[in-house]
Amino acid sequence: MAPSDERLIDCHTHVGVDLFFYLNGHVPYGIDFRSLVEQARRYGIERVLAFPGVSYFGWEGLDLLPPRRSTDDFSVPYAFENRRMMSEIFEINEEYAHAAIPFVIVDPARHQKAQVDSLRKLRQKFPICGFKIQGTVIEAPVGHLAGSGRCLVDLAEEWDVPFIIHSSIAPEDQWSQTSTILDVAESAPKVRFCLAHSCRFDLPSLQRLGQLSNTWVDCSAHGIHCDAAVNNLKVVAEAERRLPSDYTRPEQVMKDLCELLPDRLMWGSDAPFYSYAALHDGKPLALFSTYEKEVDALSLLSTPQRMDVMRNNALRFLGA
Repeated sequence: MAPSDERLIDCHTHVGVDLFFYLNGHVPYGIDFRSLVEQARRYGIERVLAFPGVSYFGWEGLDLLPPRRSTDDFSVPYAFENRRMMSEIFEINEEYAHAAIPFVIVDPARHQKAQVDSLRKLRQKFPICGFKIQGTVIEAPVGHLAGSGRCLVDLAEEWDVPFIIHSSIAPEDQWSQTSTILDVAESAPKVRFCLAHSCRFDLPSLQRLGQLSNTWVDCSAHGIHCDAAVNNLKVVAEAERRLPSDYTRPEQVMKDLCELLPDRLMWGSDAPFYSYAALHDGKPLALFSTYEKEVDALSLLSTPQRMDVMRNNALRFLGA
């Protein structure tokens, strides 16, 4: 549980390297914890909710043999990555550790009980404030949380910690559909859930989210999602389902999101993934933003609205 204080919060950041991105030529692909905190502080953000990158040693899609030590067990998804991030925050950067709200990342579809055992051991040494899932990259259906992965939901309920879950609206994404995440949330009313990336601006999903008592939404990577809407890319909702707004003005979209869900919207940068660039079918897809632009998108909000989006809503989500 995060302490209730006056510091502003970035509720969605990654720490470490994503080797799948790096090996496949995507950018960005990583950031260290100290650099993340120093970047956030330049814009008045004093706390960062942080979790590791998405790919993990042992995932078949990475197809990379990791360096082995006697303390590492790569048969358990994210066991190495979670422990490494915690060590980086609390052992290597002790003087910065007070800025961290550490989340672990989990795979909802593989070796779930082994992950629970691993997380119980990790929590004996480090604080765990919540769970993160990005099922699209690792092709792990989030719907498993209602079946074979229910033990992860049960653990979150036991510890009274929430989930942040990558969301998608693209029809071909069978792993992270907003509707599936909302179904899981509805089936577990005692656990809090955040759907990342503004539900891809899908208005029916946002409206349903607002009707549930245990769901929040974050606006991470807001700038490039607005760019995607302007260019009608399939990573955001189609125009007829999209939240009505002027997507050429990210600050207006932010205001409209805040007015729709004033007590559920949380600000997060997605650092360092507020940008994304890669080759797709031999053609470059380049969507670039900056931390400064993510902060600037809040410019139309009133001071009370900013405090809700940048602190109060996140504290309630965290159970503080």
